[in-house]
Amino acid sequence: MADIRDMYMAHRMFRREFRLLPQLVRDVDPGDSRRAAVVADHAAKISAILHGHHEGEDAVVWPRLMERGGDRSAAIVPTMRQQHEGLDEALKAVDDGFRAWRSSAQGGANLAADIEVLVSRLIEHMALEEKEVLPLAEEHITAAEWALFGEHAMRSIPKKDLPLGFGLVMYEGDPEVIKKVLSHAPLAARLLMPLIGPRLFASHARRVHGTATPPQLGA
Repeated sequence: MADIRDMYMAHRMFRREFRLLPQLVRDVDPGDSRRAAVVADHAAKISAILHGHHEGEDAVVWPRLMERGGDRSAAIVPTMRQQHEGLDEALKAVDDGFRAWRSSAQGGANLAADIEVLVSRLIEHMALEEKEVLPLAEEHITAAEWALFGEHAMRSIPKKDLPLGFGLVMYEGDPEVIKKVLSHAPLAARLLMPLIGPRLFASHARRVHGTATPPQLGA
């Protein structure tokens, strides 16, 4: 059956990067469009990963749980879907805000406030998912179906961003789980990703956070 440890690893990355995002925006001086573009590009990357992650759940996880999970799934899956709608709404407001902000670096306080709404909804959603949904996934979703969920989620990420995406997750990731996830990848990816991912993340983090080792807020 599904090994759901990779979900905790992804959630750790989302908690860290989205919690750090409001202050990144606030720290940009009004009018500093160059720095605003760096932060906006980072936000676009993590937003794309989150969007793909939720699309994968919508397409693969929820239907199977509703089909197999009985009353427990019937009680929680509608809430998950409703929360996804609220997250999509908050994510759209943030994405729209970044598009307007990146070229002028004006109105950062309003954008940061919109991000905090997204963060609040995201933290609530992931906590409930970990408590109620992941135990059901272990019982009712096969390993092959769980891999299909991961593949579906990754398809929405531009291929050029996939190594950085792995690096973002690997920063606080369990090496054993990372090895398990990569075991399904082509040989070249299995060999190179553990080297390339962390290096890309370190370079990206220095540009975005000012350090290769940003605060680990995944707990």
